[in-house]
Order: sequence, then C-alpha cells, then structure tokens
Amino acid sequence: MTVTTTVAELRELLASDSPPALLDVRWALGDPHGRAHYVEGHIPGAVYVDLDTELAAPPSREGGRHPLPAIADLQTAARAWGLRDDQHVVVYDDLGNTAAARAWWLLRYAGLDRVTLLDGALGAWRAAGLPLESGEPVGPTPGDVGLRAGALPVTDADGAAELASSGLLLDARAGERYRGEVEPVDPRAGHIPGAVSAPTGENLAADGTFLPPEELRKRFEERGASGAGRIGVYCGSGVTAAHQIAALEIAGFEAVLFPGSWSAWSADPDRPAATGGNP
Repeated sequence: MTVTTTVAELRELLASDSPPALLDVRWALGDPHGRAHYVEGHIPGAVYVDLDTELAAPPSREGGRHPLPAIADLQTAARAWGLRDDQHVVVYDDLGNTAAARAWWLLRYAGLDRVTLLDGALGAWRAAGLPLESGEPVGPTPGDVGLRAGALPVTDADGAAELASSGLLLDARAGERYRGEVEPVDPRAGHIPGAVSAPTGENLAADGTFLPPEELRKRFEERGASGAGRIGVYCGSGVTAAHQIAALEIAGFEAVLFPGSWSAWSADPDRPAATGGNP
C-alpha cells in the first residue's frame, strides 16, 4: 500500500477532477501554536487538524498523553474536515511528517485505504517554490466518511512487554530519552526493558523526505526486524511511533502500535524502567 505522495504528484492530484482532501497537522511537543502556524501559511485548500483535540482523547494515566480517540469522535472530526468515502487523503505537517503520521495512522486504523503522507512535508512544498495560502479559510463542506476501528493492530502495556521479550519492540524516541538521560514530559526516565532504540528522526534524509526503502530496510534489519516474528513500536505518547510504522511499511515490515507508549508505561509504578543504551 502506498505510504507517501510526492509534491509533484500532489500538484497533479489537486489539478485533477478528483482532488484529494488535504490535512495540515501542525503540531510539535511543547509548541501549542499549531493553528497560528497554519494561519500564517499552509498549502492552498488544506484543512487544519488539531492533534491534541481531534486526533486524541483526553489524557489519562492508563491511556497516556494522547490516547486514541473514540471512533465516533474521530468520524465527527473527519466529516468536519470534509472527508468523503473513497476519497484520497494527503496529510502533512512542518516537522518531517512526525506529527502528520498520527493522522495517517489513525485514518488507516479507521478503515481508510487511500491515505498518504506528503513526502518531505511542508518543507518540500516550499522547496519547490510553490505558493502558500494565509489566513483562516472558510470551512469545507461537511463530508460523509464512515469510519470503523481496528483496521490496523494495536497493543497495550502487557502486549508491549511481551513483544520486548519474544519479538521486537522499537522505541521511536530520541536516544537520550531512551537512555534515560533526560525526560522532559513523562513521569519517569528510561525505556521499556527489552526495547530497542530506533529514533524516528533517523527515518528521514536531510531534506525531510523518507530514506529510500532499501536504506530503511537495512536500518530496521540491523535492529532485528527480519528475525522478529512480530514488531511493535512506541514513543512518548503514540505520535512519532506512527511515523516509525510508516517507515517500517516503506521498508516492507508490518508493525503494531502501543498507543499509550512511554507516557502510560511510566505512569504505572508497577512497570519497570531500564536505562542506558542497551535493551
């Protein structure tokens, strides 16, 4: 299944008789001004999507900082974005798609097949010299998309622990957070015992596009992907882990998401935490 759409492909699609829905998921940890950034400049026709309120349920100890939204709530939001059944959806952000991947994964999880990431994100659009639109546009005509949960696999903390011991569990956070050297937001530092470090940023080339499939495959094979019966991924709160799943799919691997991720695991005092560079 196609994971990405290039800028050139998007231009053709937008000029076609059946243009895709275009979603702008401007979000970064510690930056609450996503909508303001969108208003300053976005790809013409893109609809702003709020990750914290539309792509997640309210935070909880059990679910972490970004629990999966109820499918009925996600459907309501998707219809407000103008999504229709059988329509191609292209999502992007301004951070190498590390936030937009949450929308990509969620819509795929909710049963939509034709969802892709704009390879290189907004940076690639800018680099091509293409125009941006500013201001708050008129909302789209409400869509009629129907969503259902469960088209992609998820696991909980027990399942993540099992994957760490009998399969491959990848930690998509930055290396210093995996090693427990810093922890800027979650209750404890460290990583799930047995998890292997695979920072999300290493999925990308210098220009913010995904590495070629063969390079991604080599990256994950070096971390044990080929010999693993099952692969799971977590991050801080289930956002950048979706980017890792996209990269794994490009490389030819399937993976399970642990949505609660470290934010849920570390909030449970009965769950152990490992530190240092080894699983």
